[in-house]
Order: sequence, then C-alpha cells, then structure tokens
Amino acid sequence: MPPHFGASCPPSHVKPRFEKPRVLRAEVQCHPVVIAYHVIFSMYGFWLPNDPRGSWSHFVGSWELFRYGPATKVDDYRSYAHDPHDRHKRLAAKEALKYPPVVLSGAQALSVATGFAKVARSSGYRIHAFAILPEHGHLVLGRHHYKVEQVVRRLKQAAGKQLELDELHPFAGLVARRGALPTPFAAKCWHCFIDTDEYTRSAIRYVERNPQKEGKPRQKWSFVVPWEGTV
Repeated sequence: MPPHFGASCPPSHVKPRFEKPRVLRAEVQCHPVVIAYHVIFSMYGFWLPNDPRGSWSHFVGSWELFRYGPATKVDDYRSYAHDPHDRHKRLAAKEALKYPPVVLSGAQALSVATGFAKVARSSGYRIHAFAILPEHGHLVLGRHHYKVEQVVRRLKQAAGKQLELDELHPFAGLVARRGALPTPFAAKCWHCFIDTDEYTRSAIRYVERNPQKEGKPRQKWSFVVPWEGTV
C-alpha cells in the first residue's frame, strides 16, 4: 500500500478465492509477457496504513494518524479483512484523517465511471472489466505504452474533474494544495501483472462478480472493451 494516510488497496480484495494471485516483479512491467493488469483503486480513507489487520504501507505520513501506531506492513497476499482486531482503534484512527473518509453514492459512482470513460476513449486505454463500489473499484486494463500507475493516475484525475463538473465532488468547498479540491481517491493503487489469456479471463470474471459480494447487481458499462485474447 502507498505510504499515505489515505492508503489504497486492502488485502481483503487482493486474493480472489478461486485462484492464487500471480504477482510478477515490478521490474518486468514492460516485459512482453505482461498483457494486462488487474487494478484495485480505493476511495480516500478506506484502508489506513496502520490498520490493525495489516497493510502494505511502509510508513504513516501523518503525525495525527501515527499516534495510533506505525505502518502495519505485511508481505503476503492473503485476505486480512476478517482477522480479529481492535475495531474501535481502527475507527478512532479514521477520525484523525484530514478529511472524512469517502463513501460514494450511486450518483457519484456513475460520475466516476463517466470520468474514466472519457479519458479511456480519448487516450486509447482498453478497459476490459470495471466495477465501482462505494469505497473501492476494480479494473482490468489492457497493456499500454504508459506505465499502469500513470494510466490509473490519469483515470482518477478525470474522475475527480467529472465529479466537480457534476457538482457531486465529496470534498466540494474544501481547498487542498494549489487551490484545487482534495482528491477523493487514495494516493495510489494495488495492481497485479497478468501474463496469460487464462489469467486475464479469470481476472475479468472476478471483477464482474465483485459487486455481488456487497449485495449489488452486476454492472455493465459501454466503455468496457471485450477481451478477445492474445494474438
């Protein structure tokens, strides 16, 4: 997880129950075997770097939050979501965030999707699966000549602008650095490199089914490009 107090991807969404994640080393990102990426992005404040259940953060970037403990770095990819922990301490730590944790409404989630769609079409990003939930979202992205981190950063920037345009931004009225609105997203994201057609299809199925885990219907988006397999 990124070293920020709005850290992103919780281990609870890292490991699909039907498969063992295949995570390649970051230095092979541009290697020809990488054909797609499974990306998990989250809203601000969803999973903190010092969550008592564990995180992937190396340090806590806020003194107010650090009072609740240092980063709880873990090195594996199992789910920590249901581990026993001090829930009251976790919730108290969220009170130390600079801004309230973001939980999207249905209209806000649609606005985020619209922002993603606009920049994906204009920049040629191939999104093969997409699911947006109140506190996090999933993508299966086709390989691009830009690094996956840069692609996701542009997607989130476009979504933030769309929320503002739609007058739905969760931080409307607040001002961050350089006079802009604070981002509603966690600073970075979790991503897994995909190197086979079978693994790509498995990741797509996982993303498509993800809303059902929260009791919501499957989602269908016009900007999602069907996966046709490798050539």
